[in-house]
Amino acid sequence: MSNDYSLTVIILVAAILLLQSIFLFLDARKRNHNYWLWGIVGLIQAPMPTLFYLIFVRKIFQKKSD
Repeated sequence: MSNDYSLTVIILVAAILLLQSIFLFLDARKRNHNYWLWGIVGLIQAPMPTLFYLIFVRKIFQKKSD
């Protein structure tokens, strides 16, 4: 079994990770959260850091009070 990856796949994955990291860094800095942490974590894998950020930091699923 070969582990060769095409150059386009590598560039695509690198672009996705870089864009995710930039988004997390800028949004966390705007909201005064640990922006360096989120920027670095965004470089590790996708899409889990973005989902964790949206759920736990931005609290997008927070219940609305009446």
